[in-house]
Amino acid sequence: MTPVEVHQGDSPIVLGLPHTGTYVPDDIKARLNARGQGLDDTDWHIHTLYDGLLPGATTVRATFHRYVIDANRDPSGVSLYPGQNTTGLVPLTDFDGQDIWDTPPTEDEVEARRQAYHAPYHAALEAELNRVRDLHGIAILYDCHSIRSRIPFLFDGTLPDFNIGTNLGTTCAPQIEAAVQNLCQMAEAYSSITNGRFKGGWTTRHYGRPSEGLHAIQMELAQSTYLTDEATPWTYDDAKAARLRRHLKTILTTLADMAPDLKGTS
Repeated sequence: MTPVEVHQGDSPIVLGLPHTGTYVPDDIKARLNARGQGLDDTDWHIHTLYDGLLPGATTVRATFHRYVIDANRDPSGVSLYPGQNTTGLVPLTDFDGQDIWDTPPTEDEVEARRQAYHAPYHAALEAELNRVRDLHGIAILYDCHSIRSRIPFLFDGTLPDFNIGTNLGTTCAPQIEAAVQNLCQMAEAYSSITNGRFKGGWTTRHYGRPSEGLHAIQMELAQSTYLTDEATPWTYDDAKAARLRRHLKTILTTLADMAPDLKGTS
């Protein structure tokens, strides 16, 4: 098992896929409890949802599950949302606040996982962003995520369908945020918000350096937009997905078309 899969393209867009992987080594799986072994907090089928939407897009996908180690968390362990319920570098609970381990990992084990999984994913992602920036003078990281639309442990009420994160506008040029926001607002029968409960994870915040020609934006989709039910067996709904894919394709195509005009902006 390789911790990361990379498909190189010649577009200015790089798709980050940190949470679609379901690989858990046997020795780690044996230490998860029954709830943890269900892997409920996967970004189910997100790689399928985005597949083929933008010819030429580069994709960087983690193959390991976030319960092994979360590729979208600060490797130092600093919380993304201080004072709010969230999960850490190696989650000890699921998104419902329930324990997922019979035997939680030690600090040394967390560090070993960081080196074996987290670091290779980010080395690959950074390399592709730099390669794309060298080609185009700009690289736009579009970080692909999804989550259940109702999780009381993490947020009140029902999550909007499109959740755009730019860490309050700091991780990309304002034109990028505005374009994605406008397209989501124009998507009939879908709801959207910018920098709501999800403002962009560590990946978006770490790589979003507009002054260096690196722009990053996170899209957190409500899983109700493309799954039959937000529950096991997490079935991909072809009809729902087809409707959603039309809007996602427009977003990615628009960003790719904008990129040449954004060189040198911050």
